[in-house]
Amino acid sequence: MRILVIGSGGREHALVWKISQSARVQKIYCASGNPGIGSLAGCIPLSPTDFEGLLKFVKEKKVDLTIVGPEQPLAEGIVDFFVAHGHAIFGPTRAAAELEWSKAFAKEFMQRHGIPTSAYKTFTLPQRQEAARYLGSVTYPVVLKADGLAAGKGVVIARKHDEALDALETMMGQRSFGVAGTVVVIEEFMTGEEASVFAICDGTRHVTLAPAQDHKRVFDHDEGKNTGGMGAYAPAPMVTPDVLRTVERTIIEPTLRGMSAEGRPYKGCLYVGLMITGAGPKVVEYNCRFGDPETQVVLPMYERDLVSLLEASAVGRIEPSEHGGGSAWTGSAVCVVLASKGYPDAYASGKLINGLDKLNGLSNVMVFHAGTTRIEGKLVTSGGRVLGVTASRKEGDLASTIRDAYKGVSKIEFAGMQFRRDIGMKGLGR
Repeated sequence: MRILVIGSGGREHALVWKISQSARVQKIYCASGNPGIGSLAGCIPLSPTDFEGLLKFVKEKKVDLTIVGPEQPLAEGIVDFFVAHGHAIFGPTRAAAELEWSKAFAKEFMQRHGIPTSAYKTFTLPQRQEAARYLGSVTYPVVLKADGLAAGKGVVIARKHDEALDALETMMGQRSFGVAGTVVVIEEFMTGEEASVFAICDGTRHVTLAPAQDHKRVFDHDEGKNTGGMGAYAPAPMVTPDVLRTVERTIIEPTLRGMSAEGRPYKGCLYVGLMITGAGPKVVEYNCRFGDPETQVVLPMYERDLVSLLEASAVGRIEPSEHGGGSAWTGSAVCVVLASKGYPDAYASGKLINGLDKLNGLSNVMVFHAGTTRIEGKLVTSGGRVLGVTASRKEGDLASTIRDAYKGVSKIEFAGMQFRRDIGMKGLGR
């Protein structure tokens, strides 16, 4: 097979890395890729939203399957476009992807289909003053979400009334997230522990991958601003086999039935962000693609052929028993994100990256490139999240995997490098 992966971050590097292990794969391309991906795939200078250019490339190179990494091309309808031209592609249609690109739609959908989530109210831009008044009547803390895509940063947990008003002003007044903030969802704050479950779906059936836990806040002990993710580990111990079965029965299966009933069957990766509460698992959010950095820990643990699973999803023929539904993982994995100083706010780029060659002796440690580029032959930083140092073990405890990951981190350096030192510690606490 010839495979095209769309995207250029750590998630896409992990996908390319896992796909490269398939005996079925002859050639991998990536649009637009990065220096890490370039060691495994042919990187092509095409934007993920250049649908015409990507389709032309797929035809010329006789690509058998296209796999979409980021959310933006899905929200803009790349799956609809490719399917209309007769090309196999992994991911949901634009209508199905609305579960991610509209938080308001997702909440209304869950309410319609009895899927457990938090109480909420939605406000449009003309209702801004009404939203401000509403914030005077709620119980704190409270959660404010920009309706549209905001690169994982459009969520604020306000502990006090003035913080909530500031967040509303940022979203609706200053329009910091552009059109994404013209609608704001205000939600009840849920108490519990967060986890992520990926379900690979074919419209009616699904296979779940290892449950993971992301670390969204920029600093240790979940302090500081929300980011796209500062690290992750899997499996998340709070998602026990019983909890996972409950998630499938009360969330994933009703979601697939509801999407089909509404004429937008869901194929692709359904990311379910969960809060494990005292009353059971509830949905924090849906995403319509693999999460980042959870992908970097979930894929090393998946023991079967990923290409076969993604192809089955694209053509609508998943056989859960064949692809290991609910059981096709072993061991543990930990990813620590190395970020630029200042992230998730303004940061400088072009910082020289040193030490990657020192990881050659660590057989179970991989480095996934997220924001890197080459300038005059030298590897330098080019993004907020720069590298994802990932350790995985088929055997052994989580503590050992955490130590392996941080051993890898200790060998890498660039000016202003920041990272969390507590990735996976919640898992140890359990």
